[in-house]
Amino acid sequence: MFLEFFGLREQPFGVSPDPRFLYLGPAHREALASLYYGIEADRGFLSLVARPGMGKTTLLFHLLAKFAHTARTAFIFQTQCNSREFMRFLLAEIGIENETNDFVRMHEQFNRCLVQEARAGRRFIVVIDEAQNLDASVLETVRLLSDFETPQAKLLQIILVGQPSLADKLASPSLTQLRQRITSLSGLTPLSPLEIQRFIDHRLKVAGHNGRTLFTPEALALLADASEGIPRQINNYCFHSLSLACAERKKTVDLEIVREVANDLDIHRFMSEVEVPLTMSRLMSTGALSTEPITENEEQREGMNGNGNGHSEAAQKKAKDSLSPAEAMQHMRDVARLLNNWRSGTARSETKVS
Repeated sequence: MFLEFFGLREQPFGVSPDPRFLYLGPAHREALASLYYGIEADRGFLSLVARPGMGKTTLLFHLLAKFAHTARTAFIFQTQCNSREFMRFLLAEIGIENETNDFVRMHEQFNRCLVQEARAGRRFIVVIDEAQNLDASVLETVRLLSDFETPQAKLLQIILVGQPSLADKLASPSLTQLRQRITSLSGLTPLSPLEIQRFIDHRLKVAGHNGRTLFTPEALALLADASEGIPRQINNYCFHSLSLACAERKKTVDLEIVREVANDLDIHRFMSEVEVPLTMSRLMSTGALSTEPITENEEQREGMNGNGNGHSEAAQKKAKDSLSPAEAMQHMRDVARLLNNWRSGTARSETKVS
């Protein structure tokens, strides 16, 4: 364990969604504000949609902590269920013992709880995580929960949280009534290279680090490319990089350490060569992944460039000359597909000749 070696009180890059480690970049800050004000204004249905690993759950725990003393909250994550099972999960989450499968009875129990909280002057917030897994029938059950209201206000605030496929599901004609009730739709975007550095510094500071930076600029640049700005992947790369640096008795994570970690964590090297001919290490050796550090001044100059798209000519040239890991892998899959088609055509030609 590297905590003592780097002078840390606790693990800065753990897998648990600890709200203390939440880094509020621009997208996360905007999503948090949208959800917070939506609840404050009693808007009813809210939604948060983002790719896996973007920090949705950590953000939600941070949000619910703000209402810890003023609201009753329930966090539902068991979403592969039918409507009866969903209601049982919901009642169990708020501490109501249920000995019946009668759907109407469960609704009555939940309604009484809502009324009690409203009379006590408390809000009731239900967060449904991984909502993209809910069947349309269960989503209709969720919609009907929003009918619990008074002439003055909604008794229940519901936050639907999920991956982009949740948006696809909500866009279907069969869920038009539910979609129309969603009054706020928020999303999260990957962190920029500069935000990645701030993200890492923030988590290290919370964990007790107060010395000089632990990552070289070149290491951060490669880490930004390899992680694609996804917080969960950043945490994973940082954890293994610090572990390797500790094993080598290095007080600073350099480019070679991140390169080795990126290669070790590259799942594509275990895939068939026809499917993906290049591994992460070979991509880095060919220069497809950038290892040039990005400074705040460079990012500001690119953002103020007057070409209408927020990027300087140099940045555009760099974007053309380098590929992200996802783009590189997709390119190689396309090449492999063309190769297979060529081989198939050659085989057919040989068969006809014979």
